[in-house]
Amino acid sequence: MDKKSKIILILFGVVMIGIIVTEIVRPRPLNWRPSFVSSSKIPFGCFVLYNELSAIFNEAEIETVDDNTYEFLSAYDGEAPSTFLFVNDYIFFDEQETYQLLDYVKEGNTAFIASKDVGYILSDTLNLVVQSEYYLQENEAILDFTNTNFKNQTYTFDRGMQHAHITRLDTVNTEVLGHISFTREAILETETPEKVRKPNFIKVSFGDGSIFVHTNPVAFSNYYLLRGNQKYAANAFSYIDPELLLWDDFKKSGRKIVTSPIRFILTQASLKWAYYVTMIGIILFVIFRAKREQRIIPVIKPLENSSVEFAKTVGSLYYQHKDFKDITHKKSTYFLAFLRNRYHLDTSKINERMIKDLAAKSGKSLSQTKTLLEFIIHLKQKPSHTEQDSIRLNKLITEFKN
Repeated sequence: MDKKSKIILILFGVVMIGIIVTEIVRPRPLNWRPSFVSSSKIPFGCFVLYNELSAIFNEAEIETVDDNTYEFLSAYDGEAPSTFLFVNDYIFFDEQETYQLLDYVKEGNTAFIASKDVGYILSDTLNLVVQSEYYLQENEAILDFTNTNFKNQTYTFDRGMQHAHITRLDTVNTEVLGHISFTREAILETETPEKVRKPNFIKVSFGDGSIFVHTNPVAFSNYYLLRGNQKYAANAFSYIDPELLLWDDFKKSGRKIVTSPIRFILTQASLKWAYYVTMIGIILFVIFRAKREQRIIPVIKPLENSSVEFAKTVGSLYYQHKDFKDITHKKSTYFLAFLRNRYHLDTSKINERMIKDLAAKSGKSLSQTKTLLEFIIHLKQKPSHTEQDSIRLNKLITEFKN
């Protein structure tokens, strides 16, 4: 090996060592992703809650469930009444899981579900509709209970709530246990911020048992239990008094799935970098030592475009529910976001000046632009929308974009 090659290899080794040392010593950014795993210590994990369950339920036996809900309940033969506790940002039960869970509750057991959604099948069975509202800036939400023992006790939450609440419920079999209060932001100039108070915690009687649904799972996360809101979680759990508490650790956003040695290696920092260095060394060896040969280029089939099927599925759902107000609201919101990103206009105030600016930047006529924006304002002011309103709005937006 000549002198030039040795210098290149030494420089390459120094750079690689520098990269590895930098990655090891640099501080890790705070992970705000939802996890809700019992071993997760990030803000939206459930390490604190899981370790405090024995203190909250003094006489209860606690069992961790790491299996699929259907498989566990199919083999479950507990004699004493128990409570199945689910906490995650989104929990979707398939058809088999839903019916198995309902049979479990019907026999006198309890299911406590803290999630922003429980899936279509379970929601339809309980005659329940859960809705989340998203805003550019996170506004604080205030949670409270209806129980007179907790009267005048409110709890403030300022991050990750997404204002999930219940918009429809079965008043015959359902008892409202708590509410969420927040300010609904105004989108157009003609609107004013609206203070909203909606149910977020309910109890549904089903057979001999009960199903509790709480739409704000972050209230039970590490972040809020360590910031002075631990009493809220304790009060929420005061509605259940199980002899056996089943903690679900399967339906979790942060659940680690280790099915191969490579996956395990990549989850460990030291092993991961050792793996990378080894692979880089092999590649360099192949480049400088191995004989280069042209390999057969395999035929790769192009990915199927499933966007059309997805659009048909979403469209059929809206068509079945006849929720034209929701779809026109989303259509208007997305179009205004398009105007902000494309033409850099302030859509919070729709006035004559903004209409003229939009017409000039888009190259559309003033009358066409004015007709579209005035129709959006008109829809915002209407208490209900029709199918014709949705069709006309879509037509006006399509003509404007073309």
